[in-house]
Amino acid sequence: MDDYLEVNKANWESRVPHHLKGYDLDHFRSDPSFLSDVVCFDLPRLGDIAGLDVVHLQCHIGTDTMSLSRLGARSVTGIDFSPSAVHAARMLAREVGANVTYVESDVYDAVDALGAEGFDLVFTGIGALCWLPDILHWAEVVAQLLRPGGRLFLREYHPVLWALSDPRPDGLLTLEYPYFETEGVPFTETHSYVEHEEELISPDFLSFNHGLGEIITALMLAGLDLTGFEEHDSVPSNPFGDAMEDIGGGEYRLRDNPRRLAASYTLQAVKR
Repeated sequence: MDDYLEVNKANWESRVPHHLKGYDLDHFRSDPSFLSDVVCFDLPRLGDIAGLDVVHLQCHIGTDTMSLSRLGARSVTGIDFSPSAVHAARMLAREVGANVTYVESDVYDAVDALGAEGFDLVFTGIGALCWLPDILHWAEVVAQLLRPGGRLFLREYHPVLWALSDPRPDGLLTLEYPYFETEGVPFTETHSYVEHEEELISPDFLSFNHGLGEIITALMLAGLDLTGFEEHDSVPSNPFGDAMEDIGGGEYRLRDNPRRLAASYTLQAVKR
């Protein structure tokens, strides 16, 4: 696990060229009011962020970060460990005239990179925590970034979903991978979650699951109080192929009896 950071960074570096073609960037260029599907889903729970100083952890190429900026935040900063992703995010921001700052840094080094207590809102988009081995360390970073009274907004894949295997031939879903935090599980996937023909140059990565109790406890220990928690039966990607159906807005859920699986969740917490 010691080399997880370099392995995962190489994997994300190899995804960037494909995501630049598959992330619908032309809509951001042509429509100043366009928001990503992820942020559109979050809006009813996110509420009014006008006038807030916002940091988006693990921002990738910045589409959700830019969407937060378009909601009227006073300042928006995105941070990511992939040099190619940060470069792409900066280029897109310049193209559309967005006032967004992007910083290249591992999330665990975010306080060193950005300073402490500089933000009213920490936003963590979906598909982020599975790349981090230590959830308590992450929670401590979130707490240090926030001003007193500041808020964490997190939507994430449900740890039960990450513990599932691919559907069996009979369509059943079975628990195969760890639910609780443990050493990283190695995977090799030749293609990312957007459609592309060429295989990824670096298809290997390490994934880390964290149970809901571990996540909530880590935030409490770091000095945050839980203010909201909601589970959803959909996710903004398709992890199980034909077993999932497209329900619009970039969201997918189980085709057969979707109410049996909490696929994602939204968690909000405030710094004491």
